[in-house]
Amino acid sequence: MYHYLDDRKFESSMRNLAGEIMQSLCHRLKDEYDIGAGFQLVGSGGRNLILQNADEPVDLDYNLEIRRCEDFRDCRGIKERVRNAFNEALNEYGIGDCQDSTSCLTSPRIQFRKGNRTEFSIDVCITMRNKAGHRLIHEKTGITICDQYYWNIVRNSEELEEKADWIKEHGRWAQLREEYLKIKNGYLRGCGRLTCPGENMLMNRPSFVCYIEAVNNVYNQIRQQIRPQSACSWQQLQSGYRIML
Repeated sequence: MYHYLDDRKFESSMRNLAGEIMQSLCHRLKDEYDIGAGFQLVGSGGRNLILQNADEPVDLDYNLEIRRCEDFRDCRGIKERVRNAFNEALNEYGIGDCQDSTSCLTSPRIQFRKGNRTEFSIDVCITMRNKAGHRLIHEKTGITICDQYYWNIVRNSEELEEKADWIKEHGRWAQLREEYLKIKNGYLRGCGRLTCPGENMLMNRPSFVCYIEAVNNVYNQIRQQIRPQSACSWQQLQSGYRIML
């Protein structure tokens, strides 16, 4: 079963190393490919909601936001340049090459020599500037030359971080933590709900997807409680609350 990671020293060391690697990745993209990019720790990792199943490895999810490049339509070229630069950054720290999956690039498992020996990995999703929820997808066909690359919108991710901030402002962060843990363990047991037709209930359902579900669930629950008192809209509900970016 999942539990919250409670080793703050380990979390700090993990974030610091991952941040250095991501910084190196961005520098290499700029120097070698003239691609302007920035990065952000997102989802559960960015909200101090890192979960661990027993003593299994954990992961950190980063968005690599492409801010400037020659052609945003060249999805294959962007993915390959980022993959090459990420591998170079990883190799700089003595870590092997990344794995290229459908929606992200994943580092090999990393383990510190001293202290907490929990293994962890870095997941990098490529996003487009000013296009919230847009991720670069690599749809594999089994024949490399026939693979498809395109920008895709993550389901139910609209205004995600704004909603999370709004939940926190309402003093319901503990409820979000409980909901996220319940969802992760629900999918682990194979009893999570399907979010679209034909979708499998996988035990290794991505943490970011579970985080989206938890935020939307809690946000909607709060709105249902507020609605009888006021029929205000989402824009009206968030007025008066400072969105922390």
